[in-house]
Amino acid sequence: MSKAQEEFAQAAAKLIQQAVTMGYTVTLGEAWRTPQQAQWNAQHGTGIAHSLHTDRVAIDLDFFKDGVWVTDGSKLEDIGAWWEAQGVNYAWGGRFKHLPDGNHFSISPDGVIK
Repeated sequence: MSKAQEEFAQAAAKLIQQAVTMGYTVTLGEAWRTPQQAQWNAQHGTGIAHSLHTDRVAIDLDFFKDGVWVTDGSKLEDIGAWWEAQGVNYAWGGRFKHLPDGNHFSISPDGVIK
């Protein structure tokens, strides 16, 4: 898992740099999540119990365009598509069928998108 975490950390840095190149301002959201927090989120319909955040291979970022916070994740298609193009295990939360999350970016080390 440490190799996946290292890859993810480096990829997340590139993601932020790419977003800036695309005209976004970026601030950090949530990266690591405890299993207890993931369970709580699942129980309250705001996440899943087996989140990749608990494995430290996911991050939520906040994006701003022209000083305005982009709260509609579907408007982040450009940066989401860029992230997905980085590899087959790279997932953008804007495509999640259950609870779409346009601010979520992850790498699934086993190829299973959680």
